[in-house]
Amino acid sequence: MAGRIIGMISFNYNDDSFGQLTAVRSVASMPFGGRYRLLDFALSNMMNSGIRTIGVVTPYQYRSILDHVGAGKEWSLDRKHGGLFLLPGSIYGPKGAHCSFMLRDIIKNMPFLERAKSDTILICGSSKVFNMDFRPMFAAHEAAGGGITMLYKKVNEATAKDALYLELEGDMVKSMTRETIGEANCFMDCFMIDRKLLLNFIDWYQNFSHIDMTEIMSENLESLPIHAYPFEGYLGQVNNISDYMRCSQDLLRLEVRQELFGGDAKIRTKIEDNPPAKYSAQAEVHNSLVPTGCVIEGTVENSILFRGVHVGPGAVVRNSVIMSKCVIQPGALLENVICDKFVKIGSGNKLSGTEARPLVIAKNSDI
Repeated sequence: MAGRIIGMISFNYNDDSFGQLTAVRSVASMPFGGRYRLLDFALSNMMNSGIRTIGVVTPYQYRSILDHVGAGKEWSLDRKHGGLFLLPGSIYGPKGAHCSFMLRDIIKNMPFLERAKSDTILICGSSKVFNMDFRPMFAAHEAAGGGITMLYKKVNEATAKDALYLELEGDMVKSMTRETIGEANCFMDCFMIDRKLLLNFIDWYQNFSHIDMTEIMSENLESLPIHAYPFEGYLGQVNNISDYMRCSQDLLRLEVRQELFGGDAKIRTKIEDNPPAKYSAQAEVHNSLVPTGCVIEGTVENSILFRGVHVGPGAVVRNSVIMSKCVIQPGALLENVICDKFVKIGSGNKLSGTEARPLVIAKNSDI
């Protein structure tokens, strides 16, 4: 598939639903799973599928993204031919927080598309957690005669807020909606499109550049061949704080960790050198992820810690996500809490949220 398809990932996406977690970063660069960022999944999936030319559309809050991806070395994309291209994104507009594929972002980066020799473009969002080889999807796209192929996951209940659902007839998309109930086909913010067709879209809609690509596809269902391709594996949808906490807790299930991280197709991320985690004689850890660089002297239950977290003696962290370099001082209690990076929780303080509405502590807070 190398050379026959290029990738484009939209990082230019933000959402007030994440509160303080996206105050200084985009959704794409949100830390996830103890050592990753959400963008790692789309980028790794493309690289593992043999795509060697990938453009990433950066948001105005781009510092954390540039720090994380650099020249693409961890994804073997620091190469002479192809590689990783950092593309400028437009300032986020009034269209709404859930537009992942703004046409104006594509128009702004026409040179990237025009220079591409590949006939097919794979376009992905960056708020979905999954591990997939795109090569069978590409084969299905070609077998169907090209056009557009949308990736979807059949879900038992259409509960994801602001997700897009597809009504299918065979493998053809007949309609799209954001409101449905019961079993549904959830669009995974990922589609393949013929390069010539995308350039036609730009020509047709250039005066309506604030429109989202999914709106263009919806308007052309009767005149264009729009196919759907099913995904059978684990899908984590991170559309708000509750989703973020639920997907983080999913990682505590062995079968989910094995599917996402245990196979030959690795999810890659920025490498950091840290010493092994250190546990005192009084430490208790139950059903939790504790990465390198952590010091555990208290109790950690059903939680995800990031690198360099210190849990002091007598402190209890339960059902929580604690990001890098946080310090939980002796006797503190945290339950259903998300601590952003570099947070310090004072001795004896008790903080709690609920499963549906976890308490979020802003970056660099001292409480």
